[in-house]
Amino acid sequence: MPKLKRLSCCGGGNPCRILSEVRVLHGRSFTAVAVAVALVVTLLPSSATASDTLPWEGVAAKGANQPYQHGYTSADLLRWTPESDLFGDMTRARVPLQPRVAPLKATQADPNLDPAVQQLTLAGDYGNAFFESYPYNNEFSAYLFNYWQYTDYYAAWHGMPTEGVPEKLYDPKLDWREKWFEFGMLNLPNSGYTNAAHKNGVKSLGCIFFSENDRGTQTYTEMLVQDENGDYPVARKLVELARWYGFDGYFINQEEPSVAVADIPRYKAFLKVLRDSGLYVQFYDSVDTITGLRVYQNEFNSQNSPFVRDPELGDVSDSMFLNYWWNKSKLTSSRNHARSLGLDPRRAVFAGLEAGKDQFKQRFNLDDNLDADGVPMNGIATLGADFVHSDMADKENDAKQWQAYDRERRWWTGSSTGGADDAANWKGISSYITERSTISGTTFDTTFNTGHGLEYVEKGAVSNPAEWSNINIQDHPVTWQWNISASGDGTPVLGVDYDYGPRYTKADRFSYQQVGAYQGGSSLVLTGDLAADNYLKLYRTNLSVTDKSKLGITYRKVSADDASQLRAAVTFADDPDTVVHLPIEASGARTGWTKASLDLSPYAGRTIVTLGLFVAAGPATIENYQLNVGRMTLTDGESHVPPTPTGFHIRAALTGTDELELGWNLDDYDRVAEYAVYDNGVYLGGTYDDVLYVKRFTGQKGTLELRAVGHDGSVSEPAIIRYDFRRAPGDVKATTAADGSVTVTWPKAAPGARVRLESAYSGTRIVREVTSTDATSATLTRLPTTGGHYLVTVSHSSATPVSYRGEFADTHVEAYPAALVTVTGNLFRFRTPSTADWYKLHVKEDGVAKTFATTYSSGAKPYIIRGRTTLAALTVMMDRLDSEVTVTIEDYAGNTTTTVVRAALAERLSEGGLRVP
Repeated sequence: MPKLKRLSCCGGGNPCRILSEVRVLHGRSFTAVAVAVALVVTLLPSSATASDTLPWEGVAAKGANQPYQHGYTSADLLRWTPESDLFGDMTRARVPLQPRVAPLKATQADPNLDPAVQQLTLAGDYGNAFFESYPYNNEFSAYLFNYWQYTDYYAAWHGMPTEGVPEKLYDPKLDWREKWFEFGMLNLPNSGYTNAAHKNGVKSLGCIFFSENDRGTQTYTEMLVQDENGDYPVARKLVELARWYGFDGYFINQEEPSVAVADIPRYKAFLKVLRDSGLYVQFYDSVDTITGLRVYQNEFNSQNSPFVRDPELGDVSDSMFLNYWWNKSKLTSSRNHARSLGLDPRRAVFAGLEAGKDQFKQRFNLDDNLDADGVPMNGIATLGADFVHSDMADKENDAKQWQAYDRERRWWTGSSTGGADDAANWKGISSYITERSTISGTTFDTTFNTGHGLEYVEKGAVSNPAEWSNINIQDHPVTWQWNISASGDGTPVLGVDYDYGPRYTKADRFSYQQVGAYQGGSSLVLTGDLAADNYLKLYRTNLSVTDKSKLGITYRKVSADDASQLRAAVTFADDPDTVVHLPIEASGARTGWTKASLDLSPYAGRTIVTLGLFVAAGPATIENYQLNVGRMTLTDGESHVPPTPTGFHIRAALTGTDELELGWNLDDYDRVAEYAVYDNGVYLGGTYDDVLYVKRFTGQKGTLELRAVGHDGSVSEPAIIRYDFRRAPGDVKATTAADGSVTVTWPKAAPGARVRLESAYSGTRIVREVTSTDATSATLTRLPTTGGHYLVTVSHSSATPVSYRGEFADTHVEAYPAALVTVTGNLFRFRTPSTADWYKLHVKEDGVAKTFATTYSSGAKPYIIRGRTTLAALTVMMDRLDSEVTVTIEDYAGNTTTTVVRAALAERLSEGGLRVP
């Protein structure tokens, strides 16, 4: 994108691990690219002190077999199947997209805003290192987005190495250019983020990105390949991929210097395949449809609008992300042009903001997107709003996380505290976008769980003392953070915060006693001097009240007994301006966790449209007031307890690395909100999925329980697995020989142990089974020697089976096809192979290596290196017409084989004539 952009986006904007942030300005033409390179040395931001995210260390470090996502090239997609994709069964999003409640102006923080104006957030998810895109992990300081209510589309912006890249190739201590491996042109959204997005009615998008630097030799032409019927196989695979992994579409950033004019109709037809398949597609304002050049219009006009609505093809995408250099005139013209095409500019045109670069000092004012009535004319899109965490100094320090929360709140609401506007140059996204919600029906449950914690709590007691992050189980975020008011002009309001317990470092402005969660990782705390009645509006809802409805509030009055009173505060659709109070008796007394049940039957037939809390003050100011709310639950008198889960089993007990993989049958989301797993009563993790990876499992004997959790907070009876590893053969290991055989060993004698090996993440299923004859080992033969993954499991007697994940031998590499070389005279144009099994191509002329330029002007290499050689460098002029030209392909395992592309002249003459390849 044309912006001051991290050079570290060699990983596609993924936070590369550099100690100072270097930015480069992408230009509007071929010549500007050279200028951009020259600007590198001068564009070090003076205020940049934060480092990029490093791989987690210590207990948070990646587990030996921890599932993570990877990137994809076009060639990868053509080979893709769900069964063959690495961790394709462990990184799926399963929560269906939830419908949002209809807008109601009376509930809006700003009734003058237009709820039809849409917002797209293009940002990193979790802020992981390149090989660490996990759906959950045991690290509190991971970034978790908490403002779904202001966005309609969340698109993943980061880079991922392609499958098979050895992690040893990445050294985070080196300069950002020293990443000599391939990033895919496609990265998927994190599955945990997709689940959280869908819970809140937000569509989740993958990101397709092409540029002359960030993706090496990859180019859009590989993506637009057509079959014999004129169809687009890569597009079909993109559709299949999105459906398998459970996300909703793609953001496409085409930023190579140009698209051939002849390819533009094909590009639009490609987009149309995606859109007509039901996917959402947003295209970036980067290609002039007349010239094909990388030109940023900075407005929606006739030169870029055909990438949304084409005169001949019709709608080929859903919307366009406008480049950032707009003004009021351009945005007004954009609105008018969209309307002239019959498009709604609030949904089809998105005024882009460079959040990550400009942060709270935006060069372009979103007020320029307002019409005469103060209403946005076009949608709004932001790039890099995760800067609130990713660009924060010491961001991996648990004690600094309160700063990220303040920064995120400031970005979205204009206020770091949730109170008065404290950002002179930044009004917040909520000044332009109305709040949204999916909270509807007759039941609702929240524990104010933001998706991470320094411990996991069950009903007020610590179940697991370890820290964690898991956006899969994040509750609906509080709609208004924070909308609190006090009676009387100028009366100070209570402070509102999330309380993560005694180990949490809170903001300096708070002095409350940290009691932590009632359930999950956090509770809501109201604290300060209570000088007047306080009203805290929390959730936008559409909850139907029945004659059996009850509202449960679990609270803990921490400060001393006083004359205050806690009340539920609701408004109804038929009278949204009137706040109805539901008092909780004796709530001014100090208590432990206490559950109040409020009868809603007098309001049967009505619909709750906002849900909040009211603190009635006493006759005098109450100093140091503190009350924590741990849960709010609406029930309708009917049983919504999910049935006991079925099919609960151990997929793999990887005891040698203290890992565990569990599986079960997935019930419908209408009945189950999430699943929770326990080991001897200790919480291990949760998700809405049919699999769970447990990173730290050291149990020897006990009981695993799986419980289904309903949308009203109800919990099923458990499915149970009883395990006993004390009688097992011990930690299983396996070694692979060059002939492909796998020798499995274990420490404890186990005569007659059954050993089963099966391939994993392979298009071809391979199963081998043997019975051990020497009690401590077994060898399996007739196995692949071309690489790949396997799972081996040892079963003995009544002990719980133990497993090991390993790699097949890799002693072969496919020869480089000579057909991939186009020769014109002495000019050779090489293409990279479509096989997944290659790392370098050594091109030699008469035994002398040719050199190839690398991306970011990082120096020439005596080989073509996957992911880092420039596309232009693949065209080579040989020195002599009579020379021998060879290509030696090398894979990641070091295997090589050589192809003669052009024989030496003497050899050609000896064969009876001069042959021209």
